[in-house]
Amino acid sequence: MSAGLISQFKEATQTARATLRPWGELLEPTALSLPSSLSDATTRLAQNLTHFRSNYALIALIVLFLSLLYHPFSIIVFLIVFAAWLVLYFSRDQPLDVFGFVVPDRVVMVVLAVVTVVALVLTHVWVNVVVSGVIGVVLIGLHAVFRGTEDLVMDDQESPYGALLSDDADPSGNYTIM
Repeated sequence: MSAGLISQFKEATQTARATLRPWGELLEPTALSLPSSLSDATTRLAQNLTHFRSNYALIALIVLFLSLLYHPFSIIVFLIVFAAWLVLYFSRDQPLDVFGFVVPDRVVMVVLAVVTVVALVLTHVWVNVVVSGVIGVVLIGLHAVFRGTEDLVMDDQESPYGALLSDDADPSGNYTIM
């Protein structure tokens, strides 16, 4: 029983690592530069948030965990919720299927974020949750704006502009009235 559990944990850890972008790519100092305009900044923000989504989620969770160091009960609750993050977000290589409906990764991430915040607020550490949330958003936002996107390789499906970049034969779009 324990050997099977250990092998499942190893497999989940390897899958979780596969969903993260390489940390060297995220933290490349030569890729940091000032955006040339507000339009460039918003484009960088959208592209980096899409490309490094898993890394940014993990950074936000680490900031949240560090804010709970002096609250042992909250850390236990956080670790339980973090286990849900590992199973439902980081370690999946297939889309989540609930009652025959495919749930997009972004929806899973938002639901898990809400569950995390609610669980921790119920342990009476709401100030820590708010402050760490603000710190996480500021850190991630600054990185996403200042990290250049010229060296990123993105699929059309991954791009925030995926539908606009498709090679559809009909230039007016393929829309159906329902």
